[in-house]
Amino acid sequence: MRLPPLNAIRAFEAVCRQGSVLHAAEELGVVRGAVRLQIATLENHFGEKLFTRDGRRLVPTERARDLAEAATAAFSLLQHASADFQNGTARKLRLGVPSAFGIWWLMPRMGSLQDAMDSTEVDIVPMVVAEPLLKHPELDAVIMGGEYRSSAGVTAVRFMEDEYGPVAAPSLVAGFGKDPSTMLKATMLVSRSVPKLWEEWFAESGTPPVDFVRRLEFEDLLLALGAARSGLGVALAPRASIEDDLARNVLAAPFGFIRRPAGYSFCCRTTDLRKPGFAAIRDWLVRAGAGDQ
Repeated sequence: MRLPPLNAIRAFEAVCRQGSVLHAAEELGVVRGAVRLQIATLENHFGEKLFTRDGRRLVPTERARDLAEAATAAFSLLQHASADFQNGTARKLRLGVPSAFGIWWLMPRMGSLQDAMDSTEVDIVPMVVAEPLLKHPELDAVIMGGEYRSSAGVTAVRFMEDEYGPVAAPSLVAGFGKDPSTMLKATMLVSRSVPKLWEEWFAESGTPPVDFVRRLEFEDLLLALGAARSGLGVALAPRASIEDDLARNVLAAPFGFIRRPAGYSFCCRTTDLRKPGFAAIRDWLVRAGAGDQ
């Protein structure tokens, strides 16, 4: 089958990500007319429309979404292959990690990780919002929790279970009963990086939604947990991120934790997984997730 023009695929992929011809043109450094022409070329190649309009935003059709994801994966692979070719094997491995997970789970184990990596240096990049690898071409790999969704060209290796639940300062928890409904007089602490987490916990735990007396929003989970430690309210937290706080009685989990099926996964481009540095960090995470590090 004859492949479509590469420039047309490039324009199509940019419009899919940006949601508009204007922003795609700015990214590619061309005029809007050039992007429209490339989209028309691609639609002529396939014999069908590739976009629908949702308000002011262009959205790929259901059939075109798979093509867009594959195109993003392909360009990401080309970008990293070019970087490897130019820089040789000495390039750092840039690992994107959710901020709270990085500080409270990964950082205490960094010495062990670096020992396992031999000559490969790992650069930890905190992520306020955990997003798929294909949205971050500047990263080599990411760690994802319950947010993980499969992507073309990306391999995910599950290395640890993911549990989460409500946490608060012990002084605040002392006023709760055995039923989560007793939280209603407290303040709900919400992280904008995971705005639906409370909604998901109510659904997954089978708990009727609680009508909290007040709601406070924070930019990320780190700030929400900081507010919980100070006794300002109740936050939802992954157990892996607060185990030390629980052990030191800084935070308490009055209703325990529930398991999320997705767990934590190490995600990298499929073509990278056979490289020594990537294989080393994958193996270390599997051992650490099992409690062997």
